[in-house]
Amino acid sequence: MTSPVAPKQQRRTQEQRSSEMRTRLLDATIDCLVEYGYAGTTTPRVAERAGVTRGAQVHHFGSKTDLVVAAISHLAQLRAETAMREMVKVEGGDDPVAVALEFLWELHQGPLFIATVELWVAGRTDSVLASAMEKVEPFVNNAVLMAVARFVPDEMRRKETRDFIYTAMDALRGILVSNFIDPDRERAHRRWQRASVHLRQIASAAVAAALTERAAR
Repeated sequence: MTSPVAPKQQRRTQEQRSSEMRTRLLDATIDCLVEYGYAGTTTPRVAERAGVTRGAQVHHFGSKTDLVVAAISHLAQLRAETAMREMVKVEGGDDPVAVALEFLWELHQGPLFIATVELWVAGRTDSVLASAMEKVEPFVNNAVLMAVARFVPDEMRRKETRDFIYTAMDALRGILVSNFIDPDRERAHRRWQRASVHLRQIASAAVAAALTERAAR
């Protein structure tokens, strides 16, 4: 009896290998931003973290600026994908605003947010980075808005929902950035819960106003 012949593995094309190499370098850049900060993210460190030679790194990204600008787009894609992926895992409840606010908290935990903050701060004095971040932030924010809006009460209008989510993100990001000085996740979460009390009041007022307007028609 003839033994079955194992299917031949399809060889990767040069384009596929090049794309995989770029992704490794971009993932390594994000890792370095988290571990060393923007100032400590150097091309030799990125090449070492990616497990590639300096020559290979230079072939794909000739300078640190080229590398980081590409990493900004890569990071934005990961942030947007995370928002949409995590959205489907969240179950609704009797208190949709509480669900939305806790979802925002979880969405801003972990290395992707830390890397993003490093780039926001670096962009203050680097116009190239600032321009690159300015281009991708609307893309990420729209993904977050789509994800969080799912949990916001139907009575809130689209503009009210956007304003509420942006206000919540502004408050949350401020809390998390200030927490970098003396990291304490539990303390930061308590501060977020305190802010959430006021955010819930804003949402309740918006819903009440919408219901009153609807009843008056």
